[in-house]
Amino acid sequence: MQLKTHLIAAAVLCAAAAGVQAQTVRIANQGDSLSMDPHSLNESLQLSVTGNIYEGLVGRNKDLSLTPLLATSWRQTSPTVWRFELRKGVQFHDGTPFTADDVLFSFARTQVDGSDMKSYTNDVKEVRKINDHAVEIETKAPFPILPDVISLVYVMSKKWAETNQATRPVDRRKGIENAASFRANGTGPYRLRERQPNVRSTFVRNGNYWGKIEGNVQEVVFTPIGNDATRVAALLSGEVDLMEPVPVQDIDRVNGSANAKVMVGPELRTIFLGMDQSRNELLYSSVKGKNPFKDKRVRQAFYQAIDIEGIQKTVMRGASKPTALMVGPGINGFDAGQNKRLPYDPEGAKKLLADAGYPQGFEVTMNCPNDRYVNDARICQTVAANLSRIGVKINLAAETKGTYFPKILRRDTSFYMLGWTPGTYDAHNALNALMACPDDKGTGQFNLGSYCNPKVDQLTRSIQSETDKAKRNAMIKEAFEVHSADIGHVPLHQQSLAWGISKNVDVAQLADNFMFFKWITVKK
Repeated sequence: MQLKTHLIAAAVLCAAAAGVQAQTVRIANQGDSLSMDPHSLNESLQLSVTGNIYEGLVGRNKDLSLTPLLATSWRQTSPTVWRFELRKGVQFHDGTPFTADDVLFSFARTQVDGSDMKSYTNDVKEVRKINDHAVEIETKAPFPILPDVISLVYVMSKKWAETNQATRPVDRRKGIENAASFRANGTGPYRLRERQPNVRSTFVRNGNYWGKIEGNVQEVVFTPIGNDATRVAALLSGEVDLMEPVPVQDIDRVNGSANAKVMVGPELRTIFLGMDQSRNELLYSSVKGKNPFKDKRVRQAFYQAIDIEGIQKTVMRGASKPTALMVGPGINGFDAGQNKRLPYDPEGAKKLLADAGYPQGFEVTMNCPNDRYVNDARICQTVAANLSRIGVKINLAAETKGTYFPKILRRDTSFYMLGWTPGTYDAHNALNALMACPDDKGTGQFNLGSYCNPKVDQLTRSIQSETDKAKRNAMIKEAFEVHSADIGHVPLHQQSLAWGISKNVDVAQLADNFMFFKWITVKK
């Protein structure tokens, strides 16, 4: 481990030495983007990194409002049809012109097996080419928030994908890779120059970019450094210029240093626990012949056994907001009046377990990442300790996200942690992706425990097409009420953002934790 750390530091320093005049910024993260394929994994770090190379028809401003990217304008021509006028004169990094054919190809690519982006396009009926610089997107039902929904659907070059045998996204569940895993050809402000998975990725400014690049960074060296102490040391010593997350216990130390500071802000991500509610027998449990998580009393016992205030105080050191909902403040549809957690009640939880037929508790495996969310493994350890007090023995399987995500995404889990930021900044996204009954079209794609309630499904469909905001928000509230009453999942908290930055670097921190290189400036 020590040798690997020295190699990482040496690689970062060499890159810095080569790029002093070129305004290089060196970024470290606790994990790596698992692929350069923009459709292979719906995970915010991956989409943040690839969002510097690729672009969608629409994107986000610093305040997360919509902004034109590859489309210059859009309008509804009927309740189910949107027309997008495409930007002219745009080239992919290899010089190929961007046209409507690339849009049709990319939307179709998000719907094939291996794509992790189905939940963003599962309600698209057809994408039609009007001419080289105009397309129509027809939805299966009225969809007033379609532009928000497709802001993370990045456009690839049809010609490049065909030439490189990358017409289908890689399937992270099966460990399959193709050319798009390691190479990239987008229209964005930065090009991929070098890709060494889990070691280093280097990006350079796109000199032919169609738009304005606000910052002055010519080169970005992105290095995964999983060890918290090593990552903080790299920032304090000047080996990296920008890193995240800063461990909550190190925030004061970084702020007290001469050369670095911490940018702290609220994040839209909700951290929650899910349970397999589909199988008749859990894959990883001491209970045989039945599934205890099908019983609401068991799910509620788990919920009320978790000391969320203790987690906030001792694990997160105040850098979290406990929640009762699957979305947080800043997401359309969030209702503070609903945000009341069930009380922490270990004795009540024991009684619920006994009433459900488990007076001595039971044993179950919990899957958890150790390099994806703030203090993720420590949170899971604390949850395991909490549950042991009601007789539940947790076999904790904490692992790097590179193996964790493929495992849980193929639903090879009984009990798991997940974090979710609605890419649309609207509650419908969480309902559609996390709470709706899973199908083969993308609905419920991240409902990994297969929670299912027909009323939630009906409301989710109605919310999608409702144009009256008051009626729509009332339906969102009702859907959350049903889900909460079912204990469909166990919401934990919204974590806070903590980016460590050199004092000679300016960067825009977005509440969705996306980091755009075009908004980074290295001060001379």
